[in-house]
Formats: sequence, structure tokens, C-alpha cells
Amino acid sequence: MNFELFIAKRIIGNKAYKSSVSAPIIKIGIAAIAIGIIVMLIAIATGIGLQQKIRDKVVAFNGHIEIANYDTNASDESQAPISLNQEFYPNFTTIEGIKHVQGIATKFAVIRTEEEFEGVVVKGVGADYNWDYFKEFLIEGRLPDYTQKRNEEILISSYLANRLRFKVGNKFQTLFGKERPRIINFEIVGIYNSGFQELDEKFCIVDLRHIQRLNKWEPDQIGTFEVFVENFSELEEKTKQVYQDIPSLLNATPITQKYYTIFEWIKIFDNNTYGIIAIMIIVAGINMITALLVLILERTSMIGILKALGSSNWTIRKVFLYNASYLVGLGLFWGNIIGLGLLFAQKYFKLFPLNPDTYYVSEAPVYINWNYILLLNVGTFFACLLMLLIPSIIISKISPVKAIRFD
Repeated sequence: MNFELFIAKRIIGNKAYKSSVSAPIIKIGIAAIAIGIIVMLIAIATGIGLQQKIRDKVVAFNGHIEIANYDTNASDESQAPISLNQEFYPNFTTIEGIKHVQGIATKFAVIRTEEEFEGVVVKGVGADYNWDYFKEFLIEGRLPDYTQKRNEEILISSYLANRLRFKVGNKFQTLFGKERPRIINFEIVGIYNSGFQELDEKFCIVDLRHIQRLNKWEPDQIGTFEVFVENFSELEEKTKQVYQDIPSLLNATPITQKYYTIFEWIKIFDNNTYGIIAIMIIVAGINMITALLVLILERTSMIGILKALGSSNWTIRKVFLYNASYLVGLGLFWGNIIGLGLLFAQKYFKLFPLNPDTYYVSEAPVYINWNYILLLNVGTFFACLLMLLIPSIIISKISPVKAIRFD
């Protein structure tokens, strides 16, 4: 067995060691490591989880990339139509990493009841529409079916349903146009709640063929193509590739540009997470440095004896570094047990709610990935050991003669 490791194990296994003067300080050091890893795990899991949740909600209403005509239209209403007869539709065969392409059109409208009215953006979707995101948002009723003949089924948000006192099965009038309003009676078949009020308060989903008829478009004309990519981290690259692949009269815009403020806001979460990780590692490292110094001072006589027997400074330093590694590992073990326990409890039981008006979600979302958990643990372990190399230098300053006399 390795000599340094053997001595370290004997120290750790000694009963007197566990009841020594340094025992409370060692426990505080272990607790600091455990608390640090708990805080870091929660910061990363909830930070990434919140970013992904908000991002997915924005993507659900707009796709990752929008392809539309070049114009000065800054509103949510579709203007000049685009033909569906494009080489990239229904699939981008020339670009890898594109998951889905769908055609939509939007139009301003006013929902009218006997007592109230509400302005909305009616989004027309067709048989090619990807409902995966809205399956998660659906809270009442069912999703509309636009694969058969044109129908008057509509999906509205719980925000609008509460304001207008609507329920699933209710019918209402919707007015389109200003000068000569046209009226369509829709029937509510489903109510959704994305938790993103900025979008919920204005979007309703109807059959695309209504928008085409109101705009006097052909059946193969739409307002915008929504493109979904497989990997969000490649969004900028895929946007450039899409832009180069589409006709010159069309423009490709990433969702990060359309909702620039929101995506810049969620980027701040990364800075906060990095700050928390740095602070926790420093605090845990300082506590372990204190514990190691106490251990060294408590074992001064042992250090003197080992030096007298011919052990080098580095050999003795390794004994204490092995000892400190055990303490750091113990702190990481309990920190992971408690931290992951809290994260899984939040993931499956939704214990900690959030204000959706501020965070766009009703509970703290959790993202658990074993890669970042492993990286965090390994990084913390080696960061603490590097910090412990400095105080271990004090061993080289201890004189064998004085240390043994001190005993």
C-alpha cells in the first residue's frame, strides 16, 4: 500500500482523531463543502431549467426561425403572402438539424361578447402544424383538428377565457377588419396556459383557411414559415444556412432577434450561476484550508517524528492532502445526496412555486443532467485540493527537533 495513503487512513480511522480539538472544525469544513455543492446544484439546475422553459414557450408560438417576406411590417399581422411551393417545404433536405417546417398566418381581430370585447391576434395553422408544445400547455378540452374540412374550432388561453368568462364549448363572435368587419363564430374546443402572459393575452389559434379566405389568398399561400431546429445552441448557424438556402425575396429571422429583450434577460442567469459557483467554491475552500491548518498544528509532533525518520516534506504533505481529500469527498457525497434529493423532489412534486408574472413559470423548473453534475463535482474537488496546496507548505517550516520537543 502507498505509505502516505496508509498513514492518512490510520489518522482518519483513529477514534481519538474524531474526538479531538479539530473535530468541530473538520465538521464545519465538511458542512461547508456539502452546503456549497447543494447551492451550486440548485443554482445550475434551476438556472438552466428556467432558461429552457422560457425559451420553449417563446418557441412554441413562433418556432426557432421565421421565414417571411422582406418588408417594413413590424406588427404581428401577416401582410404579403408567400407561396407554399418552395424547395425547402415541407422539409429542408439541404440542411441538417432542421426538425420541422410549418406554414402559418396571423390576423388582428376583436372578440365580442354581449358585455365585453378583447383585441387578439388570431393565428391560423394548418394540417402541418406541430402541436407538441401545446400538448403541455393544454389545461382544458382538446387540441383543434384542422386536418379535415375547414371548421370553426378555436384554442384560446386561460387568460382570455377568464377575462371574457369563457368555458370549453362556448361560442363567440370574432370581428376581422376595420372598414367592413367580417364576423366568424368560433367554438372553444380547448383552453391552454403557457404561463407566458405576454403571449397568452393575445394569441388564439384557428384554422389557417379562415385567414386565407379573409385575406383573399389562394389555398397554397401563407404569411410565414416557422422553422424548428433540433439543437438550440446551433440556432445562429442554422439561421445563416436557412437564409442562404431560401429565395432572395425572403428573409430568415431567429427567435432570439424577434424577442431580443427576453433572451438577453435569461442570459443573465448564466452570470448569476457562475457567480454563485465561484463564491461557494471559495467559501468551501477557505473552510477546508482552516481545517487543514488545524490538522497540521494538531499533528505537529507526528510531523516531527516522520521528518526525523527521513520522510520528505512532500511525503508528509501528501499525507495531509489525502486526509483533506477524504473530507472533501465526504462533503461532496452528502451535498449530492441532499442536493439531488431536493431537485428530484421539485421536479416530480413541484414543491416551490414561482410568480408567473415575473418568471413566466408557475413553479421552479429543474434541469438534471449527469454531465454537469459530474463536471461540477470533479471541478469542486480539484479546486479545493489546489487551494489546500498552499497551507500545506507550512509543513516544510516545521523543525523536527522543535516539533518533538513540543510534544
